[in-house]
Amino acid sequence: MSAFVVGTAEFVVVGILDRIASGLHVTVGTAGLLVTAYALGVCAGGPALTALTIRVPRRLLICAALGLYALANALAAVAGDFTLLVLVRAVAGAVHGMFVGVASSAAASLAGPGRRGRAVAVVFGGIAAANLLGVPLATYAGHVLSWRSVFAAIAVLGCAALALTLALVPPVPSSGHGALRAQLRYVLTGPVLLALGVAVLLFCGQFTVFTLLGTYLQQVTGVSGGAVGAYLLVFGAAGALGTLAGGRCADRAAGTTLLVAAAVLTPALALLHRAGEHPVTAAVVLALFGLFGFGLAPALQLITIELAGPGGDLASTLGASAGNAGIAAGSAAAGWFAAGHPVAGLPLVGAAVCAATLPLVWMVSRARPTAATPR
Repeated sequence: MSAFVVGTAEFVVVGILDRIASGLHVTVGTAGLLVTAYALGVCAGGPALTALTIRVPRRLLICAALGLYALANALAAVAGDFTLLVLVRAVAGAVHGMFVGVASSAAASLAGPGRRGRAVAVVFGGIAAANLLGVPLATYAGHVLSWRSVFAAIAVLGCAALALTLALVPPVPSSGHGALRAQLRYVLTGPVLLALGVAVLLFCGQFTVFTLLGTYLQQVTGVSGGAVGAYLLVFGAAGALGTLAGGRCADRAAGTTLLVAAAVLTPALALLHRAGEHPVTAAVVLALFGLFGFGLAPALQLITIELAGPGGDLASTLGASAGNAGIAAGSAAAGWFAAGHPVAGLPLVGAAVCAATLPLVWMVSRARPTAATPR
């Protein structure tokens, strides 16, 4: 449930950007900065918070993150101006980065060998479930009620997730080396840095398209209002399936899973450019986008954790941060592109970024831990 709450809060603004823009008297392109601010918070704040709390017990840290996250969303619900909302989203992003990194590393640690990919997929599956249920429902509520009610509801759900975590999650051991300096020694290696770079680029390509997906569906596909939520539901359902399948496949061959998913995602994004004008084909291509875009995430995160060895806690957070650095770059690129070009061209831009990344994906799929990261 915790990852579900975090995932809903992260992605819901895509479906209600127009409402937020109208309510706070800014353009939709400017409102896209909310996506950028959140991603930058994850990118910069997540590792910083992880470094500061490297010796804190993992269960306590997860609970603290959920409490802070609920508070941030409560503040978002009452934000009086756009600047304050951007700042609150950046703080929420920082907490998100720490939470996802620590939670996925803890899940892998509790699961043990042979099931680590599926354990990581549980965390990412919560985020995928958010795209399946949370984001469409919140998008609908944002259009029928108000965007403020969405953030208020997320704050309440965050408190419920905190209570469940306190009741159900057992103590979690660290990844092995508690000192920050020791963890850095395992993280700052060529294979880990390459995996992080791939995360930046793949998520940049995806979010060049996803950031303004609601606007794309309205202007290109010709749907509006609650119908946008239906398309996001298709995307989320495919994403949930992709996450679960990707986790199981990653336990067998993480490198192959990553390579295949990225290789299919790239033409799927390009195809959206041609299929987006037709409601049915747009839904089919969005399903492919969600299936393989989410399907590569557990494999890439597991590879990053495995390559870092005892530096898994920090590497896991950096993996989430790298992905969100890509999200920030992609959302900023989408806003810049939309300011001077039709949004119909965004899928081609995203596909080009992913295509350029494929050689690096192949290298990561074959990478092994260096001598600096003994298992």
